Amino acid sequence: MSHYYRLVVSCPDRVGIVSRVSGFIAGHGGSITEASQHSDLETGRFFMRYVILADSIGMPPETLREAFAPIAEAFDMTWALTDTRNRPRVVLMVSKESHCLVDLLYRWTAGELDCDIAAVISNHETMRGLVEWHGIAYHHVPVSPDEKQVAFDEVVRLVDEVRADCVVLARYMQILPQSICERYAGRVINIHHSFLPSFAGAKPYHQAYERGVKLIGATCHYVTEELDAGPIIEQDIHRVTHCHTPGDLVRFGRDVEKSVLARGLRWHLEDRVLIHGNKTVVFA
Repeated sequence: MSHYYRLVVSCPDRVGIVSRVSGFIAGHGGSITEASQHSDLETGRFFMRYVILADSIGMPPETLREAFAPIAEAFDMTWALTDTRNRPRVVLMVSKESHCLVDLLYRWTAGELDCDIAAVISNHETMRGLVEWHGIAYHHVPVSPDEKQVAFDEVVRLVDEVRADCVVLARYMQILPQSICERYAGRVINIHHSFLPSFAGAKPYHQAYERGVKLIGATCHYVTEELDAGPIIEQDIHRVTHCHTPGDLVRFGRDVEKSVLARGLRWHLEDRVLIHGNKTVVFA
């Protein structure tokens, strides 16, 4: 497979950014294979994502970062340069519902997700057999009401131990404490049904059925200390009618949840998502 560098940039918008960056790459013999950019007219912020054929530029990523640093400083850039040979390490977290976990494991084995799944953490033993069949380490970390801090301290230890770049809540039914949200800011991805806050609590699809909704959906977002209110990565919907039962809504909802989560995770792994406050720019 071809080897690439991915350069992502966020900075105050001004004339000459594209010219300076593309000229820098061309000046080192680099071939840009994909280019995306966006100017936010309301905030005056500029966003850019370039994919560069690594072999064309003739230098390792460390040297390229050092050479690019003066440009980044001149334009007051928040930026990152990643090497596609360094596969991100992902930890999945799950409770008892399996649909998102099963889907991600399938896509991972099929080569759709360019990452290494370093471990699965769960507050139940339910998924151990499935996960270990895939050759992935499974860690059971029960969360009791009286010892939540102990449990989440163990979660942090495990995530740090495997050097995870990203944590995915694949229907993990526990609220992460603020300390974890802050520690891994921009690196924890969650999926939830789009009925919040209208249908918060138990059995949201049944609540939606009672209200006679015509659309159900799901939202993939980054986790923040404010529950289910972090920057949104991806959303989708499924239309329903009066003919559908609560069971149908649950089934449709699971389909939407797993596909939205998979797209959101893939875009994150490919450096296509740039966080801007509580919003995102997604170069999908």
